[in-house]
Amino acid sequence: MPEITEASKTGPAWSDDELRDSPHARADKAGRVRDMFGSIAHAYDLNNHLHSLGIDHLWRRAAVRAAGVRSGETVFDVACGTGDLTQAFARHTSADEIIGGDFTPRMLDLAREKQRKLASDDRSRIRYVDADAMALERADASVDVLSIAFGIRNVQDVPRALAEFRRVLRPGGRLVILEFDRPRNPLVRVGNDFYSGWLMPRTASLIARDRSGAYRYLPKSVETFLTMREMATLVEDAGFTGVTTRSLTFGIAGVLRGEVPSEVPGG
Repeated sequence: MPEITEASKTGPAWSDDELRDSPHARADKAGRVRDMFGSIAHAYDLNNHLHSLGIDHLWRRAAVRAAGVRSGETVFDVACGTGDLTQAFARHTSADEIIGGDFTPRMLDLAREKQRKLASDDRSRIRYVDADAMALERADASVDVLSIAFGIRNVQDVPRALAEFRRVLRPGGRLVILEFDRPRNPLVRVGNDFYSGWLMPRTASLIARDRSGAYRYLPKSVETFLTMREMATLVEDAGFTGVTTRSLTFGIAGVLRGEVPSEVPGG
């Protein structure tokens, strides 16, 4: 049986009426997102891998490559969920410390369960913590890479989160954002809209036995969120340089990379 959460006790996190407009404008978005992910955590990995046809693994590998992690560096994977990207950093880089942070307790529970199945060297380098993307409990200039995969869209205040990312990254540090995008090719866009906007919400909700509205929120949150180009502008405004974006799988997703300047102009 699915875990009974506060969201399921009090009603759906997202109703159809509440999703008629952009969910990003809601002042209580953060709490609704936390409730939503708590409700679907038990089926989160299954739905991700099944409905992406396994391509989500390739997207995460692309994010790891974009980060350019060097030996001895510290990685902070924000909004880590069940830890897939966090563990990819452990498997495919020589980072000294890899921190996975999320504000949904059930997601972190599952991440820790998966951590126990890793090889000892990979397992020992990972640490999971409670973390809010808008208020990271981390010292200034204390990490080399900060990643966020399919999470920036769920943040209440994106500019505030980007400012936090900039604060905790060291000079020369890299920000990597992996997120859904909207394909430019009209045929791909039509096919993706049908799959992500109509088919996936129904099949994923059945698999998860979800009543929170999570899989209705997903396509609406992508449709009404920033494009990767618009996100790149915000990242530059937050003080990052050398910002690049790369389209993945015909534009269904994209990976963005930005750097913290190694030297402060005039310093």
